[in-house]
Amino acid sequence: MKKQKHLLYLMLFAIINIANGQQASIPAKVDHSYKPLTLKLDSTGKKFVRLITWEQTWLSFTQNNPGTLDVNGKTQDLAVDLSIRRLRFLIQAQISPRFMIVTHFGINNQSFVNGGGSGILGTGASATGQGGKRPQIYWHDAYTDFSILPGKLHVGAGLHYWNGVSRLSSQSTLNFMTMDAPIFNWYNIEGTDQFARQLGIFAKGQIGRLDYRFHLNKPFAFGIQPTAVTSSSSVNVLNEKWATGGYVNYMFWDKESNALPYFVGTYLGNKKVFNIGAGWYNHQGATASKSSPTDSVEIHNQSNLGIDVFLDMPVNKEKGTALSVYSVFYINDFGTKYLRNIGILNTHGALQTIAQNAETSWSGAGNLQPTIGTGNIWYTQVGYVLPKLKNGTSFMPYATFTYKDFDAIGKSSIQYDLGLNYLLSNHNAKITIQYGTRPVYKTVNNLPERNGSKGEFIIQTHIFL
Repeated sequence: MKKQKHLLYLMLFAIINIANGQQASIPAKVDHSYKPLTLKLDSTGKKFVRLITWEQTWLSFTQNNPGTLDVNGKTQDLAVDLSIRRLRFLIQAQISPRFMIVTHFGINNQSFVNGGGSGILGTGASATGQGGKRPQIYWHDAYTDFSILPGKLHVGAGLHYWNGVSRLSSQSTLNFMTMDAPIFNWYNIEGTDQFARQLGIFAKGQIGRLDYRFHLNKPFAFGIQPTAVTSSSSVNVLNEKWATGGYVNYMFWDKESNALPYFVGTYLGNKKVFNIGAGWYNHQGATASKSSPTDSVEIHNQSNLGIDVFLDMPVNKEKGTALSVYSVFYINDFGTKYLRNIGILNTHGALQTIAQNAETSWSGAGNLQPTIGTGNIWYTQVGYVLPKLKNGTSFMPYATFTYKDFDAIGKSSIQYDLGLNYLLSNHNAKITIQYGTRPVYKTVNNLPERNGSKGEFIIQTHIFL
């Protein structure tokens, strides 16, 4: 434990010193600009194929939930891991001014135990497997876009990311202001969607300063048969009903592009943006519950509502300073006491390694925490780009605040993240460090009871071309 703490302090010290040393070691006029990877299909450049690729690597130090065991079956308070959070490739093919194909593929969340390789992971003498090897490359987006009224009305179909509810629900992973999204912004994540995407038909466009997107989706089959439901808390059930969703926002200042579905996290002062938006998602018959063994199964509809505000603007263009603020309020109804515990790159929760004789962690092992459920969530993030250094790099400290009030828990919780971006070349090359907290719960009489908080420190390298 002491060695792991010393390693954490050493890494943090190294990051700070490397950043401080950049100003002296890198010439002031280094040109980090590049031309997008684009193949022109005609002399005008209106027909083209563009390739975008990005990769994010995490070095994480996680305070595990009480009772978590490592792969050898020993209690582990602090987990240290090196992981690939994302490795992606996106191809945008504008084959004519009216037709576009978007394909997006890659991997997510490969650690030393997570990744998709075959094998059995466990503890003790029977533990075998290669769970972290050979992760599956799969499609994130695969859709076509047809322009009916260029810029004003486009329709498309396929596996798409034109989501409703909030700006953050269609957030680009290329240009986060924070290290990552809070995850609850993707209300169906790896449930009835495929990494925040569903198969469906969409319409999108801009009319003056009003930006809109609407969809009719066929959610992926996820859950159990309604007749198999025994829980008084709602669970996902299989059905074939379609879902509707949409998001509308008004752009008061600069207009944003909606050629692709991905909302920018922060423009780092390159735009002056102030938007207010609202959206919804509705899926009939998505969940079910059963109050008692003698009662009949009750079917519930899923309803997600969001309202948000986004401010991103330069403060002093000469110095390169900028302010970014985003705030969203969600009203979620998945049915009676619906709740999902989720942990990103949870190397031990995936193994369900909780000691039998330990104080029971209600959320599960590793970094699992209550993330998505019936109730309300308020999330806010604020960041500020500091004056540029002589070599053109800059720092961007940020903070997030999250308020959760889930019906299944009965009491609200507050958590936060504190982070620092070191922008070597804006979003194209950056190093991010972040410390975040999460609530921890123990089980008392089969109910959750708050048991303090745990933290996670992450160092991320991010490169996008």
